[in-house]
Amino acid sequence: MVKTESTMTPLGTRAPEFRLPSTEGGEIALEAVRGERGLVVAFICNHCPFVKHIRGALAEFARDYAAHGINMVAISANDVEAYPQDNLEAMVKEKQVAGYEFPYLLDETQAVAKAYGAACTPDFFLFDADLKLVYRGRFDAATPGNDEPVDGRDLRAAADALLRGETLAADAQRPSLGCNIKWKPGNEPAWFQG
Repeated sequence: MVKTESTMTPLGTRAPEFRLPSTEGGEIALEAVRGERGLVVAFICNHCPFVKHIRGALAEFARDYAAHGINMVAISANDVEAYPQDNLEAMVKEKQVAGYEFPYLLDETQAVAKAYGAACTPDFFLFDADLKLVYRGRFDAATPGNDEPVDGRDLRAAADALLRGETLAADAQRPSLGCNIKWKPGNEPAWFQG
């Protein structure tokens, strides 16, 4: 495990398009998950201890904000040959165990993770109704081994601001910290320092 921080994609960036295999069968595109008020794109995976640490609160966050028009989609981009515990079959089981009610997609080529500038699991991107980036970074300050509460306060603050028609200031946004995305050999982004 290499502890990695978010790349902090520039605010205002438009959500890159995707069409990826889903744990529900078939493929799901960006437009199909777009919320009336916004969309959270979360890069996660099954085996990461940082994701496991927050998964209950993450499922709760998604349920809470879906009721207000902010949808969530999760994407796993790990190399499934090297990490078979992150393959689509295992994702189906993880979705059930974790109580995720949002779509969980597999980015096997890793092209979507690169397009978003995703660096770690978990890594969060909140887009407004026009699919412009208004928040990127962490769920909250909790990580395995620290005493911070797992409550999603950072992402909730950004989502609440969006619902009020405001934007959380860039200097109030903190990078996520987690396991690096497990890039396929030779497929690492230029910025990757693994």
